[in-house]
Amino acid sequence: MRGGITPVAGGGGRAPRCVARYPSDVPELPEVEVTRQRIEPFLVARRIRAVHTTADSYVFLTRPDRLRRRLGGREVEALSRHGKYLIAQLDDGGRLVIHLGMTGQLFCEAATSVRLLSVSNRQALPPEEQRRFQPDAHTHLRLSFDDGGPEIYLRDVRKFGKLLMLEPGESHPRLERLGPDALEARGETLFRASRKRRAAIKQLLLDQSLIAGVGNIYADEALFLSGVRPGRRAARVTRRECDRLADAVGRVLRRSIETGGSSIRDYVAPDGSDGHYQLERHVYARAGEPCFACGSPIRKRVIAQRGTHYCPTCQT
Repeated sequence: MRGGITPVAGGGGRAPRCVARYPSDVPELPEVEVTRQRIEPFLVARRIRAVHTTADSYVFLTRPDRLRRRLGGREVEALSRHGKYLIAQLDDGGRLVIHLGMTGQLFCEAATSVRLLSVSNRQALPPEEQRRFQPDAHTHLRLSFDDGGPEIYLRDVRKFGKLLMLEPGESHPRLERLGPDALEARGETLFRASRKRRAAIKQLLLDQSLIAGVGNIYADEALFLSGVRPGRRAARVTRRECDRLADAVGRVLRRSIETGGSSIRDYVAPDGSDGHYQLERHVYARAGEPCFACGSPIRKRVIAQRGTHYCPTCQT
């Protein structure tokens, strides 16, 4: 598995340890799904011994003192994802909901990556120490386990990530308002939602209540693959184009998951490895560079307050 982690069984019933096979933005669905897949062996079927948090802040939709009480002693039974949200199912029916925000990083203690260090730290440390991470003021959640295996960290420098504890049977507006997961996007859904809509088609793709999980990177990429210009009024996108666009959304998301997601600024997989989809981008962040298909310079404009990249020739 490219850039993945290899679970290695420990002795005496200990949990597997993380082995980084490759040293080593905004998290969108692919980055969150890669995180889910790779953190799962180090979180599920383990009983939480201790919970450490930072002081109360925007990160905590559930106050940190309550979070510490509720998580201590609980076993994680499953880890699922919907859109950009991770949901850890606990053995008492409760659920821990995690959103990585813009710069959130969920990883285990064996992870090594310069992306886990601030720019100032990278400059201050000698090269041989630039890959070592120690929990810092931005490590808002730290879980240790009864088996003595690797701890799990949630770190977010900008505090746009979120932690929420739900009791058995409880829901929350953040989850209730999400549309179908973007991996299940259907052209019919896009077509119905786009009728009589004056908003640009890209703005529709970013609407998490319509399809959950698409952000700026993959909206630009999917629009390119479908040949639809991002600024076109949604109501003018045809049924056939909506089908192509939904198919492109699924294709680009799956390809990014296969390649480990996009490591452009902060994203790092749970073992510290980088994703590789950024090496395959067709338009995103390529303004002024030639289109791989036709050679026209990629253009950039602002749509729905987001920098948007497209080919003026291939997309109409």
